[in-house]
Amino acid sequence: MVDKGAKGMLQAMEEAGDASVSPGAGRGVNEWRRHTHSTPSVHPKMAAAQGPVDPSSPEQMSWRMISQPIHTGVEGTSHSLHPAEPGEAWAQGEAIPTRDITHEAYEDESENGFMPDEDHSLQRGNWGNQIEFVLTSVGYAVGLGNVWRFPYLCYRNGGGAFLVPYFVMLIFCGIPIFFMELSFGQFASQGCLGVWRISPMFKGVGYGMMVVSTYIGIYYNVVVCIAFYYFFSSLTSVLPWTYCDNPWNTPNCVSILENPNITKSTQPSAMLGNVSQALNQTLQRTSPSEEYWSFCVLNLSDDVGNFGEVQVHLLSCLLVSWVVVFFCLMQGIRSSGKVVYFTATFPYVVLTILFFRGVTLEGASTGIKYYLTPQWDKILEAKVWGDAASQIFYSLGCAWGGLITMASYNRFHNNCYRDSVVISVTNCVTSVYAGFVIFSVLGSMANHLGEDVSQVAEHGPGLAFVAYPEALTLLPIAPLWSLLFFFMLILMGLGTQFCLLETLVTAIVDEVGNQWILQQKIYVTLGVAVAGFLLGIPLTSQAGIYWLLLMDNYAASYSLVIISCIMCVSIMYIYGHQNYSEDVQMMLGFPPPCFFQICWRFISPTIIFLILIFLVIQYQPITYNQYRYPSWAEAIGFLMALSSVICIPFYALFHFRRTDGDTLLQRLKNSTKPSRDWGPALLKHRTGRYAPTIPPSPEDGLEFQPLHLDKAQIPMVGSNDSSRLQDSQM
Repeated sequence: MVDKGAKGMLQAMEEAGDASVSPGAGRGVNEWRRHTHSTPSVHPKMAAAQGPVDPSSPEQMSWRMISQPIHTGVEGTSHSLHPAEPGEAWAQGEAIPTRDITHEAYEDESENGFMPDEDHSLQRGNWGNQIEFVLTSVGYAVGLGNVWRFPYLCYRNGGGAFLVPYFVMLIFCGIPIFFMELSFGQFASQGCLGVWRISPMFKGVGYGMMVVSTYIGIYYNVVVCIAFYYFFSSLTSVLPWTYCDNPWNTPNCVSILENPNITKSTQPSAMLGNVSQALNQTLQRTSPSEEYWSFCVLNLSDDVGNFGEVQVHLLSCLLVSWVVVFFCLMQGIRSSGKVVYFTATFPYVVLTILFFRGVTLEGASTGIKYYLTPQWDKILEAKVWGDAASQIFYSLGCAWGGLITMASYNRFHNNCYRDSVVISVTNCVTSVYAGFVIFSVLGSMANHLGEDVSQVAEHGPGLAFVAYPEALTLLPIAPLWSLLFFFMLILMGLGTQFCLLETLVTAIVDEVGNQWILQQKIYVTLGVAVAGFLLGIPLTSQAGIYWLLLMDNYAASYSLVIISCIMCVSIMYIYGHQNYSEDVQMMLGFPPPCFFQICWRFISPTIIFLILIFLVIQYQPITYNQYRYPSWAEAIGFLMALSSVICIPFYALFHFRRTDGDTLLQRLKNSTKPSRDWGPALLKHRTGRYAPTIPPSPEDGLEFQPLHLDKAQIPMVGSNDSSRLQDSQM
């Protein structure tokens, strides 16, 4: 039976003349009176047109409900909730939509001086403030690729001339796709799986994003753990890769500090025999940093299939890395949102310190010239434009699922259009800024060696763990600069890793979607972190670097482009660009700019498709230094790429078989149209075509309580059917 308090309240409602409606309203209709008797929830920019409402009017009396239905003891009285499809009216007796309904305490505006924060979701959670979201997204987008990939691409593809196609691709592809993903997640307040209520047949895209994030999360934290090891190794008076007197060094090792024959200052005065000897030494030379990387850190094996032994020092650092990630995410965005104040901002402090130190070095101007000197003839090469588009696409983290996930914790009316522009531009400016830091130091090293900058310029792990560390040994107080550099890499890597892990956790929690999983989210986070650590152990073996590069080249390349292209097509052409524009307008108070609508429909999908063609045409077998991967290893790489893409057709077939319909065409139509619970997560935001049209029913087992002017204690039923009290003021 319904408890006496609830039964009395329902009777009071009936005596007051509340209309009785048919059962089936389900839970979550606590906002009905606000929808029917007071001003509907709209974007603040639209509120001025509504006009004031008398605070003392009966319409201002709101009724609170218990988020869980009262157990009546009568079987079959619970009802599931399904919101209407866009453009569809609610039929009599049909369930009122809701999900993620939260217990919110509304406060009297006249008494407390501010409007209640109706965008806040206590059940799922929101960012503490908008700065946390922006910093998290910046930390997610600004990663290791900004430091070890972009400067090399810029130098190789025409220097300053490369910035032209780079920023063109940013405007026509990067920012529009970034805005689409942010608005997609924010509108539905769901992760990369839940958002596909927009077109359930394409939910496989969400699963593909999860697979990609899993691959990247596994190997990305291994890179972070190597940065941890270099950071700990820098806690010494002399960097271990400075000289050639270590147990791991070979006879070919020549330090630029020990052997003056390879420096520019001594070569002009050398005799002919000495010049030949110096030339031979230079050609055969391996640097201390290169041998430290290959023979000490990695203890590299001779083949990708020869795993050898697990390197205990790397395994220990990998454990440290995952422990740090877990403790920063153990409370979800509540904890990570505070950590990013440091992890997302301090790398810029380090970059600035290294920048001013680098530009004051002898020969720094040479490196910067190589970095930025325009070669305008390069603009006419298709490869330059392909590299620019690829770098923009991968640098912003599109199609990883992280952008959708982070935006899902935004408040509904947050201006994600502004955020997308700010974050995208910040990411690209950071890449250009990092180029000055890298090439100023490399220019100094090239000047010291008497070599061309092209001979010392590297990219990827070769830049971060070989070339740049060697250049740092030339600086006074080298350990200090090494500590700063690797600490910056650690923070950049962790910023991306936070979002990758949160993407997986949020997808799992949203997919289960009950109160129990929300309460156990910390254990879900722990489980994902432990799984990531275990799967990363093979990458700490002697063949680990081979597999790391294999995953980096295949697991997150072709698949990302395909996933992103299908996402654009499904939203713009299956769901409809007009419907999506109206959704964005409902959320932001203004429609997407015409430029973005054109990019979403035509320009961005075309660019993404061209990127895919470019990747296929420019494909070359993967190599590491002089080692070429065997064909079976390449086959595994293609299988990794296929494993994320194959989710899309497999799930589409699975959903199609479960969809009702009299004909094949009808089933196809039903499987692609929005599900009944697509739309804003909170009922207060379901206006327009998402608005419910029937009031709650007393027979639904809902407990309503009036909010009084004085402070009231409201009993609330938890997931374990126990009651707790919550303070509330009207």
